[in-house]
Amino acid sequence: MTDDNSGPGGLLGGAAALTESSIEDLEVLARTTVIRLAERPDPEAFAALLRLSAVVGECLGISARSLAVSGSWAQVGEAAGTTRQAAWSRWSS
Repeated sequence: MTDDNSGPGGLLGGAAALTESSIEDLEVLARTTVIRLAERPDPEAFAALLRLSAVVGECLGISARSLAVSGSWAQVGEAAGTTRQAAWSRWSS
């Protein structure tokens, strides 16, 4: 990942740049963004974190179900550090 993510080759360079980014790069970008929001003593930043938390929760379910369809609930449980039964109970619906 580049140090300057706002330029044409950076992660914020557009949808194509994000699509082509590695999982590691996307994780770093998301983590950095969330930390920067958390460091701001601003009600708007706090509200943004609440919205992001809801999106992440929804996306965890989508990702878990997708992984279960292409693999198994055991894989989901392993990735989450839990049992397949607990994973299914949490993310199956």
